[in-house]
Amino acid sequence: MNYELSRIKTAGRAVRWVLAGFLLLLVGLGSCGTVNYGERGVLLRFGAVTGNVKNEGLYFKIPFIDRVEILDIKTKKSEVDADASTKDLQMVTSKVALNYHINPNGIAQFFQKFGNNFESNVLDPGLQEILKAVTARYTAEEVITKREQVREDTNALLRERFLPQGMVIDGLNIVNFHFSKVFNDAIEAKVTAEQNALAAKNKLEQVKFEAQQMVEAANGKAKAIQVEASAIANNPLVLQLRALEKWNGILPQYVGSGSIPFIQIK
Repeated sequence: MNYELSRIKTAGRAVRWVLAGFLLLLVGLGSCGTVNYGERGVLLRFGAVTGNVKNEGLYFKIPFIDRVEILDIKTKKSEVDADASTKDLQMVTSKVALNYHINPNGIAQFFQKFGNNFESNVLDPGLQEILKAVTARYTAEEVITKREQVREDTNALLRERFLPQGMVIDGLNIVNFHFSKVFNDAIEAKVTAEQNALAAKNKLEQVKFEAQQMVEAANGKAKAIQVEASAIANNPLVLQLRALEKWNGILPQYVGSGSIPFIQIK
């Protein structure tokens, strides 16, 4: 019986040691952690933000009391589609790609205000609102022809809104604009009409040019006739010169008497 009691006591001590070791392991694991590159850790105590920020590497905390929330401060990309109306009331869907990162300075306040859902709860709705505001400044045609200005205006409003909140805008790209089928058909018809008008204008200019050439040719011919008529009037030998220019070298054949009329040579 004493032997059995001794075994029970020994087993109890072993269990206690195992439990103690397990608790020590939990405490050890719960008292430290690591922050990876491009991240920051925000220390919470009893669920409240303390303002203590853990940088990259190993950190220590109080087990079961402290908790560290990890935030990614590397550049992220967010793509958003936004339906908006232009200045001339044309519907357009804009697709934009935004590159941004959280400012490491003041990251504790950032987490306290937005938590880990900043992109879905704040960024995307704000970006859509800004796109609608900027698009309303331009006509549908200007949205296309002034694409760079639209991008710059959007970028400026994004920085104005989100920089004070702890977010840095790294870059904004307008991926595409989509207009309604009615507007696209109207643009195509306009382009076709402009091309036809240009072709008609070019044809008219060609006709005018050819007519001017004919007028110039007629004026030149009339002037040549006037010059030749004046020469004939002043010198009758000009007619004989013209006849000589056209002579083929064969004397004319005549039946009968009389002299052969040709050129008077003195």
